[in-house]
Amino acid sequence: MSQEDYYKLLKVSKTATADEIKKAYRKKALKYHPDKNQGDKHAEEMFKKVSEAYEVLSDENKRRMYDQYGAEGVKQQFGAGGFQWNNFSHADEFGDIFESFFGGRGGGGGSIFETLFGGGGGGARRTRTGGQIGSNLRVEVQIDFMESVRGTEKHIEINKYAVCGKCHGTGAQEGCKPTTCRHCGGQGQVHVTRGFFSVAQACPICKGTGVVIEKPCHECNGTGRIRKKKKLKIKIPAGVDNGSRLKISGEGEAGTLSAPSGDLYVIIHVREHEIFHREGNNIICEVPISFPQAALGCQIEVPTVHGKVMLKIPAGTQSGKLFRMKKKGVRDLHGYTGDQFVRVNIETPTGLTRDQKEMLEKFDKSCAETSHPHMHDFLGKLKNLFKK
Repeated sequence: MSQEDYYKLLKVSKTATADEIKKAYRKKALKYHPDKNQGDKHAEEMFKKVSEAYEVLSDENKRRMYDQYGAEGVKQQFGAGGFQWNNFSHADEFGDIFESFFGGRGGGGGSIFETLFGGGGGGARRTRTGGQIGSNLRVEVQIDFMESVRGTEKHIEINKYAVCGKCHGTGAQEGCKPTTCRHCGGQGQVHVTRGFFSVAQACPICKGTGVVIEKPCHECNGTGRIRKKKKLKIKIPAGVDNGSRLKISGEGEAGTLSAPSGDLYVIIHVREHEIFHREGNNIICEVPISFPQAALGCQIEVPTVHGKVMLKIPAGTQSGKLFRMKKKGVRDLHGYTGDQFVRVNIETPTGLTRDQKEMLEKFDKSCAETSHPHMHDFLGKLKNLFKK
């Protein structure tokens, strides 16, 4: 284990947040990456040290032990030999970062994390029989606002890999079975040495499957799956919101060599409504009312996602006043129902006749100061402003 201060290695304070620690590690790891510093032993050593530091400081429990007891506090986490690459638990998280900087250069050379961890997070998930677990799929579905509130069903069609009907997913012709790869002993990997790393790579004979098919299925060329379209009926539950993600197990890509299928993720997009606006489980609705209704008070009919409801408007209501209607919002996936908030906007009449204008002028002259307290309060403040 490194005896250096982990915080100093990453150049962060002891109060650094998880996000600050992640950014600091990313910067250091890219600086000392072995692919960028080939043959530089110091860079290789620093790359390992900053990775060790990140492994400790990014884990809440390890960081607490380190802060309290120093390196001895986390010594047992890594065993007698200290930190090893199989202790590093972030290959999935950073594989894409290193790939974008160092991968795809031709000659089959991938990022160091692909090599270190046998494919990392971007690598194939395989079963003991050598089959590759099917990839997850993603589909986006657009629904109306009221469908999101009440729930609905949608029919979709996806183009994906499905189990081969000829060989039933085995990849072999009828009467034949896959045999264990002799080159790797069925492990699907062979170990090679690269610099100071002892790494595992996919077996070049079986391509990482661990098995060899001497007589591949003619329908699927030995993969155990073929591409086809499939129609699905998706049940969208009531209460989903814009951006909600639904998981349909087993409806992703079929795996190779009888391995399990991946999952299908349905991303929900909700169209905006012309009247209702959703905020969490609450609904916001703006309703116009006339000046006489606001001044005298009245009852108005208000739409909700549950139907029409009568709302009492008290006399003297001001424009922009917000009224709360309990339990008239959206019922979410956990059974909680929000409220509906109604904002009333007083509409100023237009196109007045001469008689109407005269009546309004008489009404305005008849109003005392107490009839418009906010306006008179503002005028008073305005007078004081100009006296200064």
